Amino acid sequence: MLLQTEIIRKKRNAQELDLEEIDFLIQSYTRGDIPDYQMAAWLMAVFFNGMTEKETFGLTKSMIHSGITVDFSNIPKFKVDKHSTGGVGDKTSLILGPIVAAAGIPVPMISGRGLGHTGGTLDKLESIPGFNTQLSLEQFIAAIETHNIAFIGQTKEICPADKKLYALRDVTATVDCIPLICASIMSKKLAEGIDGLVLDVKFGSGAFMKKTKDAAVLAKYLMKIAKRYGKKISAFLTSMNQPLGRYAGNSLEVFECLEIMKGKTHINKYGYDSYHDTRELSLILASEMMFLSGKYKSRDKSLAHAKEILESGKAWEKFKELCVLHTGNIDKLPLPTRSLEVKTTKKGFIHSFDVEKIGLAAIKVRAGRKIKEDVIEGTAGIEFHCKIGDLVQKGDTIFTIHGDNQELFQHALPDLQASFVVKSSKIKKDRLVLNHLT
Repeated sequence: MLLQTEIIRKKRNAQELDLEEIDFLIQSYTRGDIPDYQMAAWLMAVFFNGMTEKETFGLTKSMIHSGITVDFSNIPKFKVDKHSTGGVGDKTSLILGPIVAAAGIPVPMISGRGLGHTGGTLDKLESIPGFNTQLSLEQFIAAIETHNIAFIGQTKEICPADKKLYALRDVTATVDCIPLICASIMSKKLAEGIDGLVLDVKFGSGAFMKKTKDAAVLAKYLMKIAKRYGKKISAFLTSMNQPLGRYAGNSLEVFECLEIMKGKTHINKYGYDSYHDTRELSLILASEMMFLSGKYKSRDKSLAHAKEILESGKAWEKFKELCVLHTGNIDKLPLPTRSLEVKTTKKGFIHSFDVEKIGLAAIKVRAGRKIKEDVIEGTAGIEFHCKIGDLVQKGDTIFTIHGDNQELFQHALPDLQASFVVKSSKIKKDRLVLNHLT
């Protein structure tokens, strides 16, 4: 008979666990037979001693089989999704999903909520009045069959082990552990019933992986798991050394995506389009999802088709269709009524941002949540007026805090004032995509 204390001791002593031991631990914890304090001890042992590839594959498999896998066997088309490791202003799912779906490729998206300094797709969508992300699995499957796209949250049937483990990892400071990250991400994605996956693995001051080499290790590890399950996979290493796009905050990010899908631009005082990097990354990820489907002879052709779908308004039409499907009233998207500018006190070039600080400032105006019980204000957020390399004058606005509750703005002000560095020397613009792993 297996005992959890022996399994904990074995991992504490940096020994490799048998797959049977891992499965016993995961299934017992999911059922409630093992208490949080013992699982917390095991998570900390994994955090310090790591896991072998064999153990990580075993953990992923056990988490997948803690619940059901979505059955899309009645949809013969190639099904593909995207996963981002998260960041500030990361809103590409709202654009790439409609692009890929409009290309006739099903995109089943089981998304998450924001926690810590990173935003969540469900929170963004739910800032649209009436938008319902709580579809049943039957409704979700039917929507994919009919519309090629739908967004739902993680249900109690899909990977319940991950839901319990993630909550425990969050309160035990064991989130940033590569084997645990890999098993968490891939168990949910593999249980989705997809055939292909595109990864957006972020590095930099606003990412879980601060260093590019760590982001590359994570990406390669995730790819190995996907290949082991026979899935097509591709990964991009992208920068989170500055926020993505013009806004962070739920309804503001939706507004930015709507503007992009409507073909609009926002030329700022520095002479470039504030929406450029959101648009560019959305197209790169969408076209790679389309390429994996096998419908295109080259990545150039899938990118050209993705651009055509976006520029023709077909992605915007698909997003409106999505809103009807989810009972969301996009015409009544709420926007903030109050704002406060954050200015620089000297002339020079923007050298760097502390993006995690910016994310924490967003939490303080209730654009995000520190703990899962926190209530979000849908209109709260931060607007970004410049990028790394921009020449700013004394008194230039670097950020604008937006929201309806002006009393909260002062709480965010110190973080934002301390989140950027201005120097007299020039510096190169930040590179959005560092590498593409196939």
